[in-house]
Amino acid sequence: MTRNTHRRKIKFELLRIPVRSYISEVARTGVLIFRVAPELRRDIERIADEEQRTLTQICEMLLYEGVESYKKEGAKFVQRLVAKQKQRTK
Repeated sequence: MTRNTHRRKIKFELLRIPVRSYISEVARTGVLIFRVAPELRRDIERIADEEQRTLTQICEMLLYEGVESYKKEGAKFVQRLVAKQKQRTK
């Protein structure tokens, strides 16, 4: 190995980032696609803008919190949501 080749190898090794572990922590493997009312989408977009987050991040946080609430409360949580939804559609 020549001196220049050795220097290049060291530079590349210094630039090496553990990409694999980073990607595994942030990569999403599941996709959900569903329709929402235009008003709901606007509200979520407004929240994302105000919080300087992406639409995906806000939706994921809201879904996560809903799932956690369901885990704690079970069917009562869903029943309360259904009752609220019925009031909104009246």
